Amino acid sequence: MTADTPLDRIDDDDYPAYTMGRAAEMLGTTPAFLRALGEARLITPLRSEGGHRRYSRYQLRIAARAREMVDQGTSIEAACRIIILEDQLEEAQRINEELRRRDVGAGHKADV
Repeated sequence: MTADTPLDRIDDDDYPAYTMGRAAEMLGTTPAFLRALGEARLITPLRSEGGHRRYSRYQLRIAARAREMVDQGTSIEAACRIIILEDQLEEAQRINEELRRRDVGAGHKADV
């Protein structure tokens, strides 16, 4: 096994590569919007050694989803709750599908 190099992080969706200012610029929003998403616990940015917020590409995609909803008139709080529920539903569906495949592979009839 080799040690991670800085280049390994280029494709890492979870690596906190973006400062708050850069993240806000990329999303076309304000740092206050990103702080509001953090206060609503939709995303929790990591902190640099100096205490500055750092965002990953995955977090930026979530923030972009929230931004779209807010732009369409949904409150930040409601948008965050909807996104959290959508993600929970997606995870539950993934688990159910995995269990169905396991049951079918074990010779059990999957209930649908």
